Parts: sequence; C-alpha cells; structure tokens
Amino acid sequence: MTKLAKGDILTAPGTGHIGCLTPNQKKTLKEVWSIIFSIADSGEAVLPSEMMHEVQKEANSGKGAQSATVQAASKAGWFSNNKAAKAEEDAKAAGYGAGMAKISLSDLGLSVDQLRPILWDNAMGDHPDSLLLRFVRARKWNVVNSLNMLFKAFKWRLDEDISAVKYSSDDKLDSQHPKFFEQLESGKFYINGTDKDGRIVAYLNVRLHKPNDQPAKTLEKLTVYVMEAGRVLLECPVETVCLVFDLTGFSLANMDFNMVKYLVTVFEAYYPESLGRIIIHCAPFVFWGVWKVIQPWLDPVVAAKVCFTRNDNELTQYIDANHLPVQYKSGKDKFKYKYIRAQPGENKRLEDTETKEKLVAEWKKTFWKFEALTREWIAVGTPEAKSARTEAEIEAEREQVAKDLRVAFFKMDPYIRARNMFHRSTPQVAQDDGSVKWTYNN
Repeated sequence: MTKLAKGDILTAPGTGHIGCLTPNQKKTLKEVWSIIFSIADSGEAVLPSEMMHEVQKEANSGKGAQSATVQAASKAGWFSNNKAAKAEEDAKAAGYGAGMAKISLSDLGLSVDQLRPILWDNAMGDHPDSLLLRFVRARKWNVVNSLNMLFKAFKWRLDEDISAVKYSSDDKLDSQHPKFFEQLESGKFYINGTDKDGRIVAYLNVRLHKPNDQPAKTLEKLTVYVMEAGRVLLECPVETVCLVFDLTGFSLANMDFNMVKYLVTVFEAYYPESLGRIIIHCAPFVFWGVWKVIQPWLDPVVAAKVCFTRNDNELTQYIDANHLPVQYKSGKDKFKYKYIRAQPGENKRLEDTETKEKLVAEWKKTFWKFEALTREWIAVGTPEAKSARTEAEIEAEREQVAKDLRVAFFKMDPYIRARNMFHRSTPQVAQDDGSVKWTYNN
C-alpha cells in the first residue's frame, strides 16, 4: 500500500478529512451545509451569535461604535462599505435579534440560480464533503470565514468563466487564446506519475519560460486548464499535488513575478488545500534574491511545504527513482514529455445530446438525493428532525450515494467535457471510470 503523507490523508480522527472528523469538526461541516442550503433555498441565511463568538470578542474590545455583529460580519467579508450596518438593520426589522447577521447572495454578487449549479459543477466526481472541507480546513474551521472563502471562489469561477476552460477542447482553447498549443507543446509544464506519498507530480521547467513570449491571459487559462484536467487524477484519499520547480539553467530572464503571484493566488484562494509539497530544485545563486521577494507572498502553511533539492539525487527523497523521469540522473522512468493533440472523433460523444440529457438527469437526481440525505443528517437530534433513523444509518446511506454520485459523474463526463491529454495518452492515464493508471517505463 502506498505510504501516505502525515497530516495530508485520512489517518486518524481530527485530520479534517472524510471519515476522520471529530464530533466538533462534524458539527462544523453540518453548519456549513446548513447555511449553504438556507442560502440556496431563499438567497439568504441568518448567522446566530454563537457562530461568531470569537470575532465578537474582538469587536467588543472597543474598536469603533459598530455592534459586535456588524464588526464580525464586516471583518469576515460578508458585507462591504455600509452594507454591514444595513444588514443588521434589516435583520432586526425582520425579527432577528442582536448578535445575528444576515448573509445575502446579492451582496456577494451571486444569485440563487447560480449557487447550486456551481457547487455541483465544482464537486465534479469528488465527495461533496471533500470540496467543503478543503475550504473549512484552510480557514481553521471558522464557519463564517470558510463560507466567505468558498463563495469568493464561486464568484471567481463565474467571473473567469472557468467552465468554458474546463469543458472546452484543446483546439477551441487554442483558437481563443494565442499560443495556447505552444505552451502545451513546450514542455515547460507537465504532470507525470506520483511521489512517495501518492501525490501526482507536476514539473515546471522554468528555464523554458520567457515572460513576454506569450500573452499573460493565455498562461492564466493554461493554468486553469491543467488544474481542472489534473483534478481527475486525484484519487481518494490523496487530495494534494507535488510541484517541482526545476530551476536548472534558470536566469533572471525566466523570472515572471506576475505569473508567480497568479499561481499563489489560485492555489491559496481558489484551490485551497491542494498543495502537498513544493520542491524547488537546483536553485542557482541568483534565485535567492528572487526568493526573498516571493517568500512573503506565501501563506505560512504553504511556505512550510517548500523544500529544496540541490541535485538530482536528492529528488529521490521525495519521488521514487522508478517514477522519476530519466532526464534526472537518478530517474529510471524513460518517460519523455510530448504533447499529443486531439485525435479525430475523440469528442464525438459530445454530439450525442440524447444520451447526454439522460446521463445528466441521472447525475442531478443523485445529487438531489445526496442533498436530501444531508439535510436529514443535519437535523438528527434536533426538533426539526422528521426521521427516526439514527445518524449512523443516515451516514451509511449518504456515503453510498456519494459513491453513486462519482459513478454517475464519470458516466456523464465524456458527454459534457472534451477529452484531454490524460485521456489520449498511451497507455491511457485517466480511465473512463474515474480511476487513474500511471505506467512507468523502467
């Protein structure tokens, strides 16, 4: 069995992953789901005072004349400018007591019609709890901050039209974004194999990058494309990736501070808890001045995952030699990156609208069932409970439906999303059932 990373995988209660939640962590997850459902149903939700206890203590320390509720909500990012005060006034007018704040989708730039589709679309074939727990762990189990981060990520996905990148073919993306194929074919960025902790490994050959050789927007779209394509390569219980920044031959001509900022923002704000390890390989002397600029941009949790390797042999501390490409002296895998363009007919199923509609309907039906079970799970032990079933009974069925949801997603996937480099590789890496098969040529 693959050795799994400490603190990264489901190993013991308290790690914050599915199947290993403490009672308090489970309670937090229920609260997050409950608020999401309230907002999805009506466009708004009310936060009780106990949920904001910690931030209220700071607000009560004498900062300004605003109430604790307003300061807490404003600090958490729910309201901007004078919306905080208005929110409390509206809440009181509606009969909500002091110490409560109302969350409104309109204040977040979202609508009820958008919320469920983007939540379901973002979950893809993952357990929906897994998606929420990424944000909850990233915000240290603070419900308000976790939801704030989640909804900002949803807004970003809408504003940047992430779905258009995620579902489009390589050819279409190249026609829309100049030099898109050129980036894929250059070998400056590719994914291959796993590290010793079971994480997929992404290699970034920085010496091949020249900041002005392509539009910045093309690089941003390429980043999203590779991340969304790479998401299907993550297999439970592994939820993170290993990035290898290969600085062999690096010079200041390769340095792209804007792109680094973009990567930092994307990983920390929109794909939280996705980085398991960052390896900076063969950094030359000139890089250390650059590192002094970059390091303060990193969240301390992310910065703690950075490690340095001075030579190819040291890479085998983290990546098994049998998985490491032969371009590295200790590597035994005869893998050489070559981008393969779309093959004739590979996306023919996108044209089969009848099958598509049937499979999408099955997927949606399964998601609605998961939502109903989640509502039942939240209500256990409360006056609102309408079921006599135990929490364990509900959880067992809910976990089975989460598995059914994954099966339904991957049946539907080729009818809604164009194939990518991992589907057309030989041997095929991304299997049709959602499993992943890496082949090493040793």
